[in-house]
Amino acid sequence: MYVVATAGHVDHGKSTLVHRLTGTWPDRLAEENRRGLTIELGFAWTEVPAGRLAFVDVPGHQRFVPNMLAGIGPVVAVLFVVAADEGWMAQSAEHLAALDALGVRHGLLAVTKSDRADPGPVAEAAREQLAGTSLGAVTAVAVSGRTGEGLPRLRAELDALARGLPEPDRTADVRLWVDRAFTVRGAGTVVTGTLPQGTIEVGDELLVAGEAQRVRVRGLQSLGTEVGSATAVARVAVNLRGIDPAAVGRGAALLTPGAWLTTDELDVRLRGDEPAWLPREVMLHVGSAAIPARVRALGRTTARLSLRTGLPLRVGDVGLLRDPGRHRIAAGAEVLDIRPPSLHRRGAARARAQELAHADATDLAEATLRRRGFVPAGQLRAMGLPATAGMVRHDWVADPSLWSALPARARRQMAEWQRANPLAPGMPAEALRERLGLPAARLLPEALIGTGLTLRDGLVHDPSAAPLPPAVRRAVEVLEQRLADQPFRAPEAGELAELGLGARELAAAVRAGRLTRIGDGIVLGPGVVAKALGVLAGLSQPFTVSQARKALDTTRRVAIPLLEHLDVHGHTEHLPDHTRRVMP
Repeated sequence: MYVVATAGHVDHGKSTLVHRLTGTWPDRLAEENRRGLTIELGFAWTEVPAGRLAFVDVPGHQRFVPNMLAGIGPVVAVLFVVAADEGWMAQSAEHLAALDALGVRHGLLAVTKSDRADPGPVAEAAREQLAGTSLGAVTAVAVSGRTGEGLPRLRAELDALARGLPEPDRTADVRLWVDRAFTVRGAGTVVTGTLPQGTIEVGDELLVAGEAQRVRVRGLQSLGTEVGSATAVARVAVNLRGIDPAAVGRGAALLTPGAWLTTDELDVRLRGDEPAWLPREVMLHVGSAAIPARVRALGRTTARLSLRTGLPLRVGDVGLLRDPGRHRIAAGAEVLDIRPPSLHRRGAARARAQELAHADATDLAEATLRRRGFVPAGQLRAMGLPATAGMVRHDWVADPSLWSALPARARRQMAEWQRANPLAPGMPAEALRERLGLPAARLLPEALIGTGLTLRDGLVHDPSAAPLPPAVRRAVEVLEQRLADQPFRAPEAGELAELGLGARELAAAVRAGRLTRIGDGIVLGPGVVAKALGVLAGLSQPFTVSQARKALDTTRRVAIPLLEHLDVHGHTEHLPDHTRRVMP
């Protein structure tokens, strides 16, 4: 399907033209038909060789410009209508300014009422006006809604226009700007809108922007036909379950859950008036939404907008700023950043303007990563920025310069930790993660690649580090000399204290392989297990604790925990009669 907005100032003539093309009168309200004036958005469709062509008929009168903007906001092509007997008018200029501000590039000019006046001069003047805008050079077709003259050629040109429109991304995240909401008896809430990207299916769960409320698609129509799914580009009517029409009126948006971010502060690039010329408050029109916005100039073409209500926006979205006081379109606005940095420091606005001046999406992504370090990949995508601008690690995107500096930073942090905690078994992985600023624990192993550090049991170790501080090493050497002659005579608590070997120091010596812990406060040399088994194997099997104590030349304080240690590790077997034997 192709969707075209019909714009221009000739309300009744425009509606007549749409009726002749589609067989449907787009003006739905009694007042519209009574006054011959389009007030609200109208909808109609027809068949052309390229496929189905839908029209969003927008009001032309200045009093209804907000309604007009709601209709053209989501549409990428326009049938611009002027009358041969009236020519170019102020409303024509305002409609064209809106289309130019939105960057609409695909269009066709229809000069109506060609039966009342020569359409040539009006067509030439109108094409000249359009040529200086985003529409550029367009084809002009003279038609008469009354006689039907020129309609076959207009249909052929509309077919050519439809064939030249860009292909939508049918797999994209859904953002359906609502232009109408109402209640159908027996069905509930129904909203309509133009689906520019993505696909909606019956049964889908969608999020109402700004409401944090999820709704279920109960039913779906496209151009009056019940469908199971609607694929962009399409005019759709969506029957929603469990929500009041007041919560999804014009300007609301239905979104793919989890795929969009709402913002009430954004940086934009303007095309039109310079930011300094704008009033402090304007109306921002995006899609079908119209939101009051305060303007802060950054540079000659860039500004920061503070919105009264948040909107689901992405980098690259285009809207327009309207000056409601002077009733004019002031500028087009391209979204550059929906999570902009604060501007509290002196010179921050000037620096920000320089950063944004010629930035594309990749530049903006790189700037965001430099500012934040790490961004969830899904969030970067939801902002409209490419993840390829950074280092993708798991479901995070990192600033490349920050990521490349991580190994050296990890080594420095580990060295600082070891100096402050020389007896610690290792640096807690969580502590190192926090010091490195890593947002998730699963990033730490990759950050340690090339550092020589190892991660084991929740601790980071440095194999190259000295195993013991000098004072502890000297105390252990004294014990080693003492145990060389009497390997099973464990030092008493007083002796350990005199050497400065407390619980932490002993634990460090055990981890370093310099001592063996047999029991609470009982340590022996590193080869004590093999030595004990050699002695015990020479006894008559099985043997008692007393026999073992004597053979080992030690005390019960040491013998009992030593034998229990051997039992636990399967070197000896504790028999029911409390004797033991060495296991083969």
